[in-house]
Amino acid sequence: MKRNNPLFLFGAGLVVLQAVGALAVPFLPYRPDEQDILARFAAPSFAHWMGTDQFGRDILARVLAGERVLFIVSFVSVAAALSLGGAVGIAAAWIGGTFDAVAMRIMDVLFAFPIILLAIGVVAIMGPGIAGTSLAIATVYTPIFARVLRAPALVLRETDYVAASRAVGARSSRLLMHHVIPNLAPVILVQSSLSLSTAILVEASLSFLGLGTQPPAASLGRMLAEARAVLVFSPWPAVFSGLAILLAALGFNLLGDGLQDRLDPKLRAR
Repeated sequence: MKRNNPLFLFGAGLVVLQAVGALAVPFLPYRPDEQDILARFAAPSFAHWMGTDQFGRDILARVLAGERVLFIVSFVSVAAALSLGGAVGIAAAWIGGTFDAVAMRIMDVLFAFPIILLAIGVVAIMGPGIAGTSLAIATVYTPIFARVLRAPALVLRETDYVAASRAVGARSSRLLMHHVIPNLAPVILVQSSLSLSTAILVEASLSFLGLGTQPPAASLGRMLAEARAVLVFSPWPAVFSGLAILLAALGFNLLGDGLQDRLDPKLRAR
């Protein structure tokens, strides 16, 4: 891949731009929950760049606040899934035997559930909100990271340099920290980027169903659900909230594809 791959740069630019916008929420002239009944259903203008919703709230402020919540939930859930699922997958590959069989069968059970149904089940147990949504997405992606990291860890376990290090008395902890995990970094980066893109869609789906982020916090999925009832009067809440979800998922997807092209030796040589 060339260093100036346009799709990779476009994806990275989308992610950075939306992250900066989410951080800029406290500096906006309008608060996400500030209502102005006289300005209901206002079209985009210099006063309100994206217009206002049915309560006169500034759509731009709510979209950026929703993206902040979206990014927080996605990053926390993917980091938790990576920590737990990655630890299970690497340990199963390194230990093998009964532990490998039992751990992977548990992951297979979680794999058997459709992603959105498993997430809804976890939220039903934990309750709606940011914490419940983060735990639900982490539960969904834990078996994915376990499976993705187990396969290359099995290959690394049988490499000559690992066998040589074991022959001279290196401990398992040293082998994992200095030989196995560093060589898994490309796989971790790519899978994390791609998982972030789909985690964004899962969070938006749960919020759309009323099971994700709860009021008064802004949520893009809930904004999209609320906009259905007023679509005839003003399409702007639905247009801009849906576009924000699309661009957030697209940015991380392109970023993951670019990282894969960059870090995969076969693709890089091609």
